[in-house]
Amino acid sequence: MTFHKEGYTSLALTVLFIFVLNALIQFYFPQAHALKWLVYILSGFFFLVIVQFFRSPFFDITTDETTVLCPADGKVVVIEETEEPEFLKDRRIQLSVFMSPINVHVNRNPIAGVVSYFKYHKGKYLVAWHPKSSTENERTTVCVQNSEGVSVLFRQIAGALARRIVWYVKEGDIVEQGQQFGFIKFGSRVDVFLPLGTKILVNIGDVVKGGRTILAELPSASNDVKAIPAAKVMPVNDPEPTVIINESHQQELPLVIDHPKEETPAEPVKKAAPAKKPAAKPRAKKE
Repeated sequence: MTFHKEGYTSLALTVLFIFVLNALIQFYFPQAHALKWLVYILSGFFFLVIVQFFRSPFFDITTDETTVLCPADGKVVVIEETEEPEFLKDRRIQLSVFMSPINVHVNRNPIAGVVSYFKYHKGKYLVAWHPKSSTENERTTVCVQNSEGVSVLFRQIAGALARRIVWYVKEGDIVEQGQQFGFIKFGSRVDVFLPLGTKILVNIGDVVKGGRTILAELPSASNDVKAIPAAKVMPVNDPEPTVIINESHQQELPLVIDHPKEETPAEPVKKAAPAKKPAAKPRAKKE
C-alpha cells in the first residue's frame, strides 16, 4: 500500500491545516483540555480520511486479451444496451461503476491496445448516479483498440464532489491492461462501452475491484462483421439436365499471336503493246 502521487498537495494542505488549528487551540485555550482532545480526535480522523482516499494498493494483475478488467473500485450501477454517439457511433453494452469517497480512486485500463481516441469535456457536476451525468458532467472519453481490432470505450465522469479529473494517456499511446490511466478525486463514476455480443460476468449491485474484477469476455473481431446474406437460388424450369463445363479441366491451347505482315508496294502493271497491223498484199498487175 502506497500513497498516490495525486494526493501529495492535499496531504500537505491537510497537515498544515491540522498544525495551525491545534496551535491556535493551544495558544488561546491552554486550559480547555476537553476541547483540545476533541480537536485532536477530529484532526486525526480528517488525516486518516485523506490518507485512505489517496491510497494506492499493490497487487498482481492477470492480463488476458479476451477479458475486460474493471477500471475502478466501486459498485456496478448500470448494465444496458445503448447508443454511443461520441466516437463509436453504434450500439454498445454500457456498464457503469460508481465510486464512493471510501473507494480507491485509481483508474485502470480495462484492455490493452492502442488509444485510438481521447477527448476531455468540460461540463456540469451532477451526482454521479444521475442518468445525464454520462453526457453532461465534466468527463474524459478514451477508446482503446486491441490487437484483434476490438474497441472498448470508457469514460471518467466527475460527480457532485469530484471536481478534478486527472488522466495519463493521449491519442496514439500503447497501453497495458490494468495500467493506471487516470485518477478522480472524491467520488465519481466510470462508464465502459462494450461491443454487442460481449459476455457480461457481473450483475447490477455487485461490488467490484479495479484491475482485479473481470467484468466481461470480449467477442472475437469476426463477430463484429455483419453477415452477408447468401444469394437466392432461382429454380430452373428446363426439364433437361443442365451441363456445366469445368473450364479448369479443358486442355490448354497454345496462344497464337498473328502479327500483321508488312504490305509490299504492288508492282506497276505493264500495259500490253498494241498489235501491229498486217502489211497489205501487193495487188496483181493486169496484163
